Amino acid sequence: MNLSVGDAVDEVEFDVERGKIREFARASFTEDTVHTGPGSDALATLTHTAVTAHLRDQRGFVAALGLDIHRIVVGSCSWSYRRPLAAGDRLTATRRVLSDETREGASGTMRLVTLETEFTDQDGEVPVTFREVLIERAS
Repeated sequence: MNLSVGDAVDEVEFDVERGKIREFARASFTEDTVHTGPGSDALATLTHTAVTAHLRDQRGFVAALGLDIHRIVVGSCSWSYRRPLAAGDRLTATRRVLSDETREGASGTMRLVTLETEFTDQDGEVPVTFREVLIERAS
């Protein structure tokens, strides 16, 4: 099954938890005291949404996009914040196909798939949007 531009790839829900904020800050070697000081476990680090990768079916979404998992590299990632994530936020992360194109490279045709994930909170607001470009190298 191949997905088209605009189609939802997947959707996951997760809670932003104080303990996970501390774990992620420690694992990502965050030094900013807003995340590491006393009582600082209330605000998540900027890349905290990366935890959703552990909740997703990675092979399933790659297959749904019609990509070969052995030829994929991540071309870029970017986050757009409207507000910081905080402990107690309940987020629904909906990932969609933003674009799907091919380009000629030195070793053949590459496929570039741009995905965008909107993180919607419990109030229906979107505090964070994440965009990534997956590159399927030529075979």
